[in-house]
Order: sequence, then C-alpha cells, then structure tokens
Amino acid sequence: MRVGYVLKVYPRLSETFVVSELLAQEAGGMDIEVFSLRPSEDAGAHAAHGGVRAPVPYLPSTGRTVGTYADELARTPGGARALANAADDARDESPRELLQAVMIARAVRERGIEHLHAHFANVAATVARIAARLAEVPYSLTAHAKDIFHEDVDAEHLRRLLRDAAAVVTVSDFNARHLAAVCPEAAPRIHRVYNGVELDRFPFAAPAERRPRIAGVGRLVEKKGWGDLIDACRLLADRGRSFDCVIAGGGMLEPELRAQVERLGLERHVTLAGPRSQEQVRALVQDAAVLAAPCVLAKDGNRDGLPTVLLEAMALGTPCVSTDVTGIPEVLHDGETGLTVPEHDPSRLAAALERLLDDAELRVRLATAARRLVEERFDVHANAVVWREAVLGGGRRHEDEAVTGAAGLRLR
Repeated sequence: MRVGYVLKVYPRLSETFVVSELLAQEAGGMDIEVFSLRPSEDAGAHAAHGGVRAPVPYLPSTGRTVGTYADELARTPGGARALANAADDARDESPRELLQAVMIARAVRERGIEHLHAHFANVAATVARIAARLAEVPYSLTAHAKDIFHEDVDAEHLRRLLRDAAAVVTVSDFNARHLAAVCPEAAPRIHRVYNGVELDRFPFAAPAERRPRIAGVGRLVEKKGWGDLIDACRLLADRGRSFDCVIAGGGMLEPELRAQVERLGLERHVTLAGPRSQEQVRALVQDAAVLAAPCVLAKDGNRDGLPTVLLEAMALGTPCVSTDVTGIPEVLHDGETGLTVPEHDPSRLAAALERLLDDAELRVRLATAARRLVEERFDVHANAVVWREAVLGGGRRHEDEAVTGAAGLRLR
C-alpha cells in the first residue's frame, strides 16, 4: 500500500519518534511519501533521517491560486465530484491549509496513494482530512500531547478530526481514554500504539560503573519540569555531592533556566547543552548514571504523553527518574523499571536521584527490568506491525456522507 504521511515540519530534531516510525514502516514493506507543510528550521538532521527512502516534497503556501490546483484536480477521474463533496466541509479552514490540501489531493490521485496519515491533531491532521476528502481516500492520525491537551485546542475541531478519521492512533492508554471522552463515537477506532525504539541502535549496557552524571533530554519548555530538576540539583550540591547534570535541548525557557542556574550558584554542576543530534544524545545518556525526566502538567494544559527519551534510556540501560503524570506510569513502574516521584517536588526528586547515584546494584536491577520491558512492548518494528493492523488492516473504510449544497466554498 502507498501511504502519504502529512507532517507539519520534517525533519524535526525533537521528533525522533517520527523518523523511527518511517524507517520501521519502510522496513515492513510500506511505500511512503512524506508531505511537509513547512520547511524545517532545525540545524542539521539525525543520521537516521538519511536512511528514510521516502521522497519529501515541501508544499508552498503561496504562489498559484487554490482555483488553479482545483482545476487540475477536477480534471482527474472523479475529481469534480470530490471537489463538490468536500467544498462545504472545508469552508472554515484557512486558505493556506486549503491550498496545501488540494495540492496533496492532486498528488494522491496522480501517484496512486491509497491512504493519508498525519502526525499530531493539529494543522497536519486538518490538511490530511481535507486532502483525503478531496482525493476520496481514508485518512488517519496519531495524537500526541500538546495537540490534544493544550488550552488552545478547539474541542469541536478535535472532535471533527477524530470523528472523520478511519483510525486514530495515540501513544499511551492515558491519551486513549482522554480521546474517547472527547469523542465517544470515535472510541472503537482509537488505538494505543506505543512509540517504539529501534533496539539495535540502542544497545544495552549495565550501569554498574557510571560517572555521577544526571542526564536530561528535551525541549526547554514548562512541561518538561527542568526548573524542578535545577532546584533538586541545588539540594544535592548543598549536601556536598560530587555530580554534574547535563540538559540537552533548546527552547523558549533557556534564558530563564540559565538565570536560575546562575542565581543558585550551580554553574559547576548544571550545564544547558543546547540542541543535540540523536547520536550525541545517545552518547550522553549512555554515559550517565541516571536520566531525569521531571515532567509536569503545564499551566496552559500542555503535558507529555509518554516521552520517547524514557524508552531510549531504558533500552540503553540508564535508569530513569520521572514523575507519575500522564502515560509515564505505563512504562516506569516505581521500584521495578525506574523510580517515580510527584511532580513539582524537588526534594523527592533529589532523593530519588541520590539513591541511583549511590546504589550501583539498584541501578543494574532497575535497568535490567526496564530493558526487558522495552523489548517486550516497545520494539519499533513490532509496534509498526500493530500500527499497520490498526490503521490499514481493519478492513472498514470510515467515510462520512458526502456534503454538497449551494453554501459550499467556492474554490476559484
């Protein structure tokens, strides 16, 4: 089957789960084309991006008119009918998104693409939905975190995306329950498929001998909880501990976090290392005694679904400390595959980090059990099979009745 992936931005350094999925799908025999709605502004790319065979057309947002592309689409078999059926359905979308949807629909018809899939229930899913309607193929989406939890999410628009999708994938049971509550009629088509790890690229090494380093990986945004980690590092320093903490990632809170490090006098202990490639992150995590992921529920409702970096660290053999929010307890079982603490509790966070810095036997026990869990439930190739069965193998194509009428949006 030829599948078109619709992404807002590709490649994006922080979205390693996307490239891992693409590689796994191609390894499973899927013929893919990636449509990127925006050019990437990230410097460089991960080595894994070079392994993706799929072509990646970048869609212009200006230039030719919607009507020009609509005329070309209308000349394809069934194109005029599809335009009429989709017109009213797209009347509330922005001209930019409509233009890109028509361009994708034309490509779908020309290239024999049979299914569209979008990552994130945002502009990518919006464009994929309209394009699928125009091209008369099914579409599906993967919902993650900000796209479904942020206070700016339009609940009615989200329901429309869920309702019209042939299948909805999400990355944790926590997310699946939330989406089913948002749109009960879509519940039978909501599938939890965990993000996976390519285990061969994340080899296990027992953490018996590790330097006293705390690794943190993720964007410098509120939901990652880095301010709590820095406060916990102050507590460790006050106890006279010898350690360092390296946080890899960039984001809008960098000036605020740097000021916090300076205010607490932690320049010798805490380094904000900026964005790093997947290879550099892997080396950082492999070298650390513990990975800290002190995730929180942000004031704007944003939160992590289930951070991929936890899975990668668990695969590598680096024990993890995280919080008991969202889908994290589904993978980090306290005292078994890692340690969990309440959110916004630097004291408890510091105590958990200290336990792992001090206790090599505990590190090894947790890391061994964590690797076993990742092998059983988070292998990217096994989960890609689950994805294909859920999204492409269900047999029943979900389509709404065609909507036509004089109130439809004119496309020229």
